[in-house]
Amino acid sequence: MEQQREMNFFELCVACAKAIGRGCKALWCIFCQMLRHTFQYWWIVFPCLILAIGAGYYYSRYDNLNYRVNAVAMLNGPTIAQFQQAFSPLASGQNIPAGENIGEYIYTGKATGFATYRVIDCLNDGVADYIDFDDKSSPTDTTRVQMQDRICLQFNIKSIHMGMLPEIEKAVLNFLNTNPALQKSYEAYLPNLRNEVAFNHTQAVKLDSLTSQYYFHNNFEGKKMSNVGEGVAFVGDWKVRLFLDDIYEQQAHLQRGDYRMQLATAPVVLEMPFTAASAPTNARPKCLVLCFLVGWIMGCLLAEIIKKRKSILAWLKQ
Repeated sequence: MEQQREMNFFELCVACAKAIGRGCKALWCIFCQMLRHTFQYWWIVFPCLILAIGAGYYYSRYDNLNYRVNAVAMLNGPTIAQFQQAFSPLASGQNIPAGENIGEYIYTGKATGFATYRVIDCLNDGVADYIDFDDKSSPTDTTRVQMQDRICLQFNIKSIHMGMLPEIEKAVLNFLNTNPALQKSYEAYLPNLRNEVAFNHTQAVKLDSLTSQYYFHNNFEGKKMSNVGEGVAFVGDWKVRLFLDDIYEQQAHLQRGDYRMQLATAPVVLEMPFTAASAPTNARPKCLVLCFLVGWIMGCLLAEIIKKRKSILAWLKQ
């Protein structure tokens, strides 16, 4: 039996180009057919367009505008997996214990679409660079590192409920911070953080003393300094170590530790309050355009059905 010849790269490109060309031609034919139906059956298409635009106008009214609100949460002890498990009732809108204030907002539709997104650190310096809203990052990626102590929280809120945002934020944090698993992780984390901060301050004092001892107890006065770089310098014939890099690094440790200590008041805290996006998800121009397209397609489909109604009836009678 004759074996099929494998397609080379050029033939593959030609085949793809032909397929794209056939697809574009088919889309153009469909578009032309829809235009023909629009003019021939305007008494069907135009009412569909009017109804669709009216629905889009009503859906995008002011009191129905829907906004996404986001905040970056800092995890003081809990792991991402522990947090996700505690957050799952909010994401599903189910199994919320009785008496939790957040249930009132979720069950009444005042806060919907709870979700979490990973925070990415591109430089691996412990500073958040961006939020992966597209879920394209990977735990094994070493260039876009998923931070283990921060996560983005998101939910949707309507404009008429925007005044309740601080209350909803408080209810969300209360729900998370009363979780037993998160509390245990926090209780184990806090003493270690205090020890780390105290150690950093002690090391800073020691480094300052070492620097003073080294510079002021050596006779460098009046000697020319040269070839400064790579953490060392030459003063006359002396090779002198510079402590600037060590000082800057220690200061960075101090700042990060003190910042974490200030925010370590609960298992989950927000670095910034929930902030609403500048544009609603159902903005009027966007809704009107989408509804126009849907109405036009539906009108053309109805026109096609009416045009071929006899054939359709004959097929149904078979």
